[in-house]
Amino acid sequence: MAAPTNTFRSFEQRGLREDLSDIISDISPTETPWYSSIRKIKASNTLHEWQTDALAAPVDTNAHVEGDDTTADASTATVRLNNQCQIFKKSPRVSGTDKGLNKAGRADEMAYQLEKRTKELKRDMEKSMFANKAKVTRADTTAGVFAGIGAWITTNVNNVGSGGSDPTGDGSDARTDSGTPTPFSQADFDLTMQEIWEEGGEVDCAFLSAFQMNVALGFTGMNNQRSTVAAQRGQNMVVNDMDVYVTPWGAIDFIPSRHVRGRDVWLIQKDKWAIANLRPVKNEELAKTGDSEHRQLIAECTLVCYNEKANGGVVDCTTS
Repeated sequence: MAAPTNTFRSFEQRGLREDLSDIISDISPTETPWYSSIRKIKASNTLHEWQTDALAAPVDTNAHVEGDDTTADASTATVRLNNQCQIFKKSPRVSGTDKGLNKAGRADEMAYQLEKRTKELKRDMEKSMFANKAKVTRADTTAGVFAGIGAWITTNVNNVGSGGSDPTGDGSDARTDSGTPTPFSQADFDLTMQEIWEEGGEVDCAFLSAFQMNVALGFTGMNNQRSTVAAQRGQNMVVNDMDVYVTPWGAIDFIPSRHVRGRDVWLIQKDKWAIANLRPVKNEELAKTGDSEHRQLIAECTLVCYNEKANGGVVDCTTS
């Protein structure tokens, strides 16, 4: 049916104001579960150092003759470890014209950009913590890089595929990935839990990708019980979620992460890790060189692994 003759319709009009919502939709994930949950300590040098030690193995022959002289036990020195501080930056720049504009969704473009960059900076830190990369010493034209988790954990590691190898464990080299990954399994996970317990570790969480989390959801057995946060809180509901995995070697939280490599499952004792901040995240105004505002978000920090034996990994896992 046609409109009556000479009806002036909306699509013929000029001067209509645009209808732009004040809502800016962004569903980019911002969670950084590892970075947000571990201790933050102070670094006072670009090379941050710490020490580890261990007791002598227990023996069942510690028996002595009455009245005998005492012989001194052999003493061992502590192990001195270190990691390099890494400089993280994000920098927005907005022209001076922005101040006079009437914008939808935000009043001030620089404030909006800084909010975004802050979230991005945290995600970069989390990604670096999960990275399989060795530390790099800074030089004139070389950026300092801290060693990620893949360069530390070496003692309690299972499922290493053909051609793969563990790192030295002092941050100096990354682990060598296998070219022939094999599936993540409950048997490997339970074995890693046992090995950590035998070393004296008390892991409290496991970080894994969405794919490997779905594998973990299939874990079964009388000795390994799954419980949920809902059940722990006494809520009367059915939840298809596994937050806590209970084994003879301890209970562990499964935490899916978007930043962990898909081939790695890391079992972590959080109090054996820290972020050492030489310079915590700071918002700085940079020199004005023209008709624009230039700022930077900057942080300088490193990852501290107090004792890698308290942690473990199931590595070289298939991702599809």
